[in-house]
Amino acid sequence: GRREEAIIPSQEAAEIYRRLAEANPQAFLPNLAASLNNIGNRFYNLGRRKEAILPSQEAAEIYRRLAEANPQAFLPNLAASLNNIGALLSELGRREEALKPTQEAVEIRRRLAEEKPQAFLPDLAMSLNNLGVRLSDLGRLEEALIPSQEAVEIRRQMAEANPQAFLPTLSMCLNNLGVLLSRLGRLEEALIPSQEAVEIRRLIAEANPQAFLPDMATSLGAYGSILGSLDRHAEAARAFGEGLELIAPFYLKMPQAFGRLARFLLQGYLQACQGAGQEPDEELMVNFKEMH
Repeated sequence: GRREEAIIPSQEAAEIYRRLAEANPQAFLPNLAASLNNIGNRFYNLGRRKEAILPSQEAAEIYRRLAEANPQAFLPNLAASLNNIGALLSELGRREEALKPTQEAVEIRRRLAEEKPQAFLPDLAMSLNNLGVRLSDLGRLEEALIPSQEAVEIRRQMAEANPQAFLPTLSMCLNNLGVLLSRLGRLEEALIPSQEAVEIRRLIAEANPQAFLPDMATSLGAYGSILGSLDRHAEAARAFGEGLELIAPFYLKMPQAFGRLARFLLQGYLQACQGAGQEPDEELMVNFKEMH
């Protein structure tokens, strides 16, 4: 947990590997790329997204050179780096730039998954989901639907074989698909994956509430939004209300981390109550009194 301190030795390791790689690139370029990738991840985990970009991009360029000489060994690393760069650029609001590395990650991982599906289908599904998000962020909703649906299908197959490992990521993909269908105005269709995401997250949260209750609250918010758009306000209020109950202890403990989600759920709940002609539950509202 001493993340700030971790930056310094990571940077020193990269500088040592850089000098070694200048003298013997074949032996030490992989180590340099790995160290740069670690620095990018360290900055990312600290929320220092801008500082994470440069080492991440340099790592990807090194992996590209290595993959040209030895694709079997280094294409997976290149795809992972490109996937991370796409996510970074997107979070920095550079959405047009984020699309290209994400698309390339999908293309590489598709080729890898054709050769070794058991090893690389999970990575392909992750990048397909990310591609759907990137396209959706750019307003290219119809295009976003194709990779989003493919990600769900792959995750579903994997979850059937290994539910413990892959149900959480299936629920994430279903949640994203529901939001996307809702944005396309296909509300009745959107209810199906959105409701399934809630049910899966309810199931896995029973086994590990600390890890998965916030995700369940997120899915309840998405589900409530779709119900509200369908004028099913009483059902929407129940969904938002349950989400508020779940997120309350997390919000009270870490308001900065969970304030945005809590605010979204509260606004949805109040609007749904108004639409349903019912009074908000005062006991439920007491944990969020500073928000209204």
